[in-house]
Amino acid sequence: MKLSFLLPQFKASEALSQRPRMAEYDQLLIWVTVLLMLFGMVMVYSASIALPDSPKYAAYTRTHFLARQALFIGSALVAGALAFRVPVATWQKIAPYLFVGTLVLLVLVLVPGIGKGVNGAKRWLPLKIVNLQPSEMMKLFMVLYAADYTVRKQQYMHKLTKGFLPMTVAVGFVGLLLLLEPDLGAFGVIVCIAMGILFLGGINGIWFGGISATLVGVFTMVIILSPWRRERIFAYLNPWQEDNALGKAYQLSHSLIAFGRGEFFGVGLGASVEKLHYLPEAHTDFLLAVIGEELGFVGVMVVVLLFYWLVKRAFEIGRQAIAIDLTFAGLTAQGIGLWLGVQTFINMGVNLGLLPTKGLTLPLMSYGGSGVLLNCVGLAILLRIDYENRIRMRGGRA
Repeated sequence: MKLSFLLPQFKASEALSQRPRMAEYDQLLIWVTVLLMLFGMVMVYSASIALPDSPKYAAYTRTHFLARQALFIGSALVAGALAFRVPVATWQKIAPYLFVGTLVLLVLVLVPGIGKGVNGAKRWLPLKIVNLQPSEMMKLFMVLYAADYTVRKQQYMHKLTKGFLPMTVAVGFVGLLLLLEPDLGAFGVIVCIAMGILFLGGINGIWFGGISATLVGVFTMVIILSPWRRERIFAYLNPWQEDNALGKAYQLSHSLIAFGRGEFFGVGLGASVEKLHYLPEAHTDFLLAVIGEELGFVGVMVVVLLFYWLVKRAFEIGRQAIAIDLTFAGLTAQGIGLWLGVQTFINMGVNLGLLPTKGLTLPLMSYGGSGVLLNCVGLAILLRIDYENRIRMRGGRA
C-alpha cells in the first residue's frame, strides 16, 4: 500500500527531472538544419541526374552526386556532433590558431602543384577522397577570430591604430589571397562578417563608416580593373541582349527562364528542363533556380523562410548570450547569423538576377563537401552557445 501511494509522486518527480533535460537543446534549430540539408540533397539529385548525358560527366553514374552529397551530409553531422562537444571557451582560446592555420592553407592553394584549379580558379586542396576549400574554412574561422579580437581589444575599439587597423590588415591579407585565386565572392562574405562583428562589438562609428566607404571603393576598382568582371557587370545590367544572353549572362538568362517556367507551384519535382544542360552549375551555384522551376514560388518561399528563421534565431541566441555577459559567445552567434545570411542573400540575389553572377553556393543545400561540413560545424557551435546560455540561466556552469 505504501509503495502504491508513493508511485504517483515518484512518476511526477521523474517527469520534472526529465523536463529540463529536454529543454537543454534547441530542437527546432536542429530540425531546420537537417531539413535544409535533406531538401538540398533531394534537389541536388534532381539537378544532377541528367549530367552523365554530357561528355564532361560521361564516366559518372546518375546517382554519383546524390551518393557524394549523402556522404558529405553524414560527415557534416558527425563533425557537427564533435564540434558541439567543444566548450565555447575552448573555441575562443584556439580562434587565433585556427585563423593563422587557415591563412597557411590559403597560401598553399596558390602554390603550383599543390592547389587544384577548376574553371580557371585555384580554390581547392586535393585530399584524394575530397577536395578541401580553405575559403569555406576561413568564413567560419573569421567569425571566431573577429569575435575573439573584439573581446580582447574592447577598450581600444574607439582607436584606429590599436583597435581597427590590425583587424583591417588581417582582413586585407585574407582578401589578397582570395583575389589571387580568384574568389571575390568569398572575400565579400568574409569582409561582411568581419565588419559586422566589429560593428556589433561597438567600434567607432566614424572609423566604421570611413573604412566601409573605402572597401566599396576597393571592390569598385577591382571590378573596373578586371575586364572580365567589368563585362560580367554590363551583361548583368542587360542579360537579354543577344551577345550577353549567349555569353556572360548565359547562366543568368537561363536561371530567369527557370523561375519563369516554375510560376506559382512549379512544373513538378524532377520535371525541370533547364537542368538538361541549359543551366550550368545547376546542382551548385544555381540550385535555387531548379527549385524555382520544379517547385515554383511556393518552394522558393519555403527555402527563404527557413533561412530567415535560421538567421533570426542566431541573432536571438547572440543577444541572449550578451545579456548574460558572454560577449564572445554572443558575437560568435551573431557572426554565424551574418555569415549564413549574407551568403544566402548573395546566392539568392544572383539566381533571381538582383545581383551580378558570383560563384557562391547556397548554404547547407548546394552540392559540395567543404561548404556543407563547415556550415554544419558553424551551426553546431551556435547550438553549443544556446546550450551554455540555458545552463547559465539556470544557475549552472557549462
